[in-house]
Amino acid sequence: MKIHFIGIGGIGISGLAQYMHFKGHDITGSDVADSRIVKILRDKGIEVTIPHNKKAIEEQELVIHSAIIRGNNPEVVAAKEKGIKVLARREALLDLLHEQKVYAVAGAHGKSTTSAILAAIMDGSAIIGAESKAFGSNVRYDDTSDQLIFEADESDGSFLNANPYCAIVINAEPEHMEYYNYDYELFYDSYRKFIASAKLRVINAEDAFLSTIEGEAIRLYPSKDIKDIRYLLIDDEPYTSFTLKDLGSFNVWGFGEHIAIDAALAILAAHESMDIETIRIRLLHFKGIKKRFDIVAKGDEAVIIDDYGHHPTEIAATMGSVQEYKRLKGIKRITAIWQPHKYSRTIDNLDAFTKCFEGVDRLIILPVWAASEAEQFIDFEKEFGGYDLTMMDYLTRDGDSVNLCKHNEVIESLDEGIIIGFGAGDITYQLRGTK
Repeated sequence: MKIHFIGIGGIGISGLAQYMHFKGHDITGSDVADSRIVKILRDKGIEVTIPHNKKAIEEQELVIHSAIIRGNNPEVVAAKEKGIKVLARREALLDLLHEQKVYAVAGAHGKSTTSAILAAIMDGSAIIGAESKAFGSNVRYDDTSDQLIFEADESDGSFLNANPYCAIVINAEPEHMEYYNYDYELFYDSYRKFIASAKLRVINAEDAFLSTIEGEAIRLYPSKDIKDIRYLLIDDEPYTSFTLKDLGSFNVWGFGEHIAIDAALAILAAHESMDIETIRIRLLHFKGIKKRFDIVAKGDEAVIIDDYGHHPTEIAATMGSVQEYKRLKGIKRITAIWQPHKYSRTIDNLDAFTKCFEGVDRLIILPVWAASEAEQFIDFEKEFGGYDLTMMDYLTRDGDSVNLCKHNEVIESLDEGIIIGFGAGDITYQLRGTK
């Protein structure tokens, strides 16, 4: 088929586009601006139009668009005028995934990591919401297997169309509640439907909501099933060692109890069809994912880490990992740089945000990455007054140091200790010195 993806620069849409490209379909796309993802797509031979333009719609048979695209988009309008089928990404999943044996990973936090761990263990294709360092992409295509590891997204309800053979759920903490009209019963009922739609279910049974799920499932009780957690450096890389039930010990890249839980759920899902010794070996193939405790520079005095954490639960978990890394490396100082993501998320979780940075020696806050939301006033200096707080406009990268900038001037350079950036906006590019 000839398929056009609107918003192709987004991680979720780009994953589907690449997957369908690998399957032999003729793929085109468009987005508002060039980006690293757009360059990757073009390098694979996918034609991308910048910005959106009705002329991009020619003889395609199907148009798929991301959740943020509205009905007045010129390409949506042009496609409908030509009688071309137009689907939102969530609707398209039913058509695109119906032939695969889908291992769908869901949850508010940890689904990218768990998906990447499962992809390291199991054969088959993979579509992940982040770049796995093991295969240098968010997509892997394997035409010899019908298995597909798929990161299933609850933010727009699209996980309900993921056609899961196996549903793996890490947690069900309320998030993206604006999509669910702040109706908690609607939110939790969506998780119930997702889990019930799968033949095989693997859940974290100590999550408050998931503990209420009835019926047949492989249940992980982390406090009982995961023991002997230790943190160690292997070739100067962070690893967590743990024992799981009666299956023996495992080593997985990364620090933290949350990493052990993610790995344990992946192991239990894979063990349904694989022997445990193969799983134990393949788990070592996982080398982390981009923007999750991603060590982007290690100098004599400073370590720079990029982390996608944009919810207080995620940030608090990563801060635990940072403390372990600080202890094992003998580093004395931690500076956290936070770019709040969305006014709605920041306001809804403001009290938790004020607590999740505990343990930092200094906190630097950048302007809110609005993600198309209207600006709202948040008194960060008042709310975060308990920290050694600095408000800055943006960052630049200079080798093993990070420059703090205000009013288009470099105010200060950070060049010692652990410097970690948190956020889902453009902080990752500021911190890496890339566009």
